[in-house]
Amino acid sequence: MIGNVSASGTDIIRDLGDRHLESGDLILYTSADSVLQIAAHESVLPPERLYTACKAARKIADRYNIARVIARPFSGKSGAYVRTNGRKDFSIDLPESSILDALLEAGTTTIGIGKIGDLFNGQGLSENIPVKGNPACLNTLAEIVASEPGRNTFIFVNLVDTDMLYGHRRDVPGFYRSVANTDTAIASIIDSMADEDILIISADHGCDPAYIGTDHTREYVPLLLYGSGRPGRNLGVRKTFSDCAQSIATYFGIAPILRGKSFL
Repeated sequence: MIGNVSASGTDIIRDLGDRHLESGDLILYTSADSVLQIAAHESVLPPERLYTACKAARKIADRYNIARVIARPFSGKSGAYVRTNGRKDFSIDLPESSILDALLEAGTTTIGIGKIGDLFNGQGLSENIPVKGNPACLNTLAEIVASEPGRNTFIFVNLVDTDMLYGHRRDVPGFYRSVANTDTAIASIIDSMADEDILIISADHGCDPAYIGTDHTREYVPLLLYGSGRPGRNLGVRKTFSDCAQSIATYFGIAPILRGKSFL
């Protein structure tokens, strides 16, 4: 291994990419999250072999409760290395059941789109659709909603581009375009929703593209809920992300989960 430091992913492959190509040593680094990341050029270590290395690292990381081991394949030449879309996350087993498990046990279909399967280690999902990038995730969501609106289904989508491609890179125009494109896609999805469907939009952290540095930022995250015929009201500042999960339990009529207060 080389690196073994806290660093920006794009910076470290720029700084250590040549040495990695010459030696074959893997680039190891971390970020502000509870993660361990391993980067390798695809000509040195093809993605499938990098995933094997990350699975081995996952066993070591379990001892320290590190949440995720992330494979970071990249390509390109010296001075112009780029990370590919072959990223894969290897998560620690969840310490307890989640809302996904509760829904599944109650007979609700649970579908994960994008990184959800990786983030939850596949737990609690009837179906995992690991497409890459916001457009593909939104298109997949739109297709499912349009095909069978109103069914007993919970769909969980992770849109990573605003964070990974634009927030961390402090790309304000790119961030704007990504949010605008998401807004347009959501309008179409709403048109396909059944009257009884609800849509919840939130985030797990901030990543202000106009701030200094490359780390996550500390602003409040949005919480929006849409449902046909529901009057507008302020949901207030919530105490925990679990409020979303508790609200989902309320919506599907299952037993309350351990934490959180429903806003429905």
